[in-house]
Amino acid sequence: MTLQHSAEAGSKHEQVLQYIQGLQVGERISVRPTAKLLEISEGTVYKAFKEAEAIGLVSTRERIGTVRIDRKRRDAVEQLTFGEVADIVEGRLFGGGLGLDKTLHKFVIGAMELDAMLRYIDEGSLLIVGNRVNVHRCALEQGAGVLITGGFEPSSEVIALAEERSLPLLSTRHDTFTVASMINRAMYDRLIKRKIILIEDIVTFSRPADVLHTSHSVARYHELSLETGSTRFPVLDDRGKVVGMMTAKDAVGASPESGIDRIMTRHPITAAPNITLASAAHTMAAEGIDMLPIVDRHRKLLGVVTRQEVLDAMRFAGKEPQSGETFEDLMWNGFLLEATNKEDEAGIAYSGRMSPQMSGTLGMVSEGLLSTLMAQAARRMIKETSKRDFLMESMTTYYVRPIQIDSEIMIKPSLLEMSRKYTKLEIEVQDKQGLAAKAMMTAQIIDPY
Repeated sequence: MTLQHSAEAGSKHEQVLQYIQGLQVGERISVRPTAKLLEISEGTVYKAFKEAEAIGLVSTRERIGTVRIDRKRRDAVEQLTFGEVADIVEGRLFGGGLGLDKTLHKFVIGAMELDAMLRYIDEGSLLIVGNRVNVHRCALEQGAGVLITGGFEPSSEVIALAEERSLPLLSTRHDTFTVASMINRAMYDRLIKRKIILIEDIVTFSRPADVLHTSHSVARYHELSLETGSTRFPVLDDRGKVVGMMTAKDAVGASPESGIDRIMTRHPITAAPNITLASAAHTMAAEGIDMLPIVDRHRKLLGVVTRQEVLDAMRFAGKEPQSGETFEDLMWNGFLLEATNKEDEAGIAYSGRMSPQMSGTLGMVSEGLLSTLMAQAARRMIKETSKRDFLMESMTTYYVRPIQIDSEIMIKPSLLEMSRKYTKLEIEVQDKQGLAAKAMMTAQIIDPY
């Protein structure tokens, strides 16, 4: 394929995406009519449809086809759609497919008489119930979706009503208790995800970034540097793709008339918008860079993020209250901080009891869980003594002997080395018999200041 043909294919691809974005939410679209309308090949339209689905512009559903949807918002991540519930419970759709992308605000368990149940059913809710045809019909009439448990199928009358009202009518093989547990687990996981900040949450993609182009000269680099106060800029080709990075180091000794494409750093480090702040911070610290271009899967520039922006966001995230407990939080429950003040040592230790849930295959405390507890103790010690956090790089653990369930243990992290960027720690685990495990850890410090 020639460069001209490649550029034409790219522009047609963008044309399809722009056409999709201009459609009303809920409107059905398909490949062949779109290709005919835009006078573009069906292959190009099909690829554009796949990308549109990946970025949340359309959704393809069984028995419905492809529908224009609203882009999912991270700030409402705890709200499930009817379609997501169907995926969670491995449900089968019988009717009302056009309502799968609607969000629901309440679940109702149909374990009561119909008159009592109707007080809780309203528009936007989901009724979880067994094989009760009259209840299915009444719920749909009240504007609620229906999830039938136990593998039962709805009547043809109820299916027709669901289609008429565009309210999802689902069935799952699981029982009511299992379904409620599965949905609750999914919502709980979403609460935890809200704590995890991604790059796309802090970058304003609509704000134009300061960039250079391959056609620019070194003189233009110096002009842009004086205008912005920055010394690092992404270099784009004529299609908006990041092909290089221009820095002060690259410009040293270069003639003002020299072309940027000849002296820029090629194959620069970039990041996707859905990576976490911690991952971006680690990359920038490890590579010694203060600015990271954010690109899509075609390497087209979406925006840039600086190291200071990442660190400020991480500092803010650390002050936010935790929503939902992770497995690490559950493991650490019950451990208490104890200051050790002896003649030959002064430091911090954490004590706690090994519960039966912490056991491994042989009835002793799980080695993996013990390593996690040691890492948790080290992290908490760093936070409490220096108000900083770290990203672990390596951890070597020695298990001296197994620890019995119900044992009281003490975890003692000790600081061996500490600099602005790195730390090295030694961590000991002791029970009533003495030393039970020991670890050596090295980590990269995340300094928010």
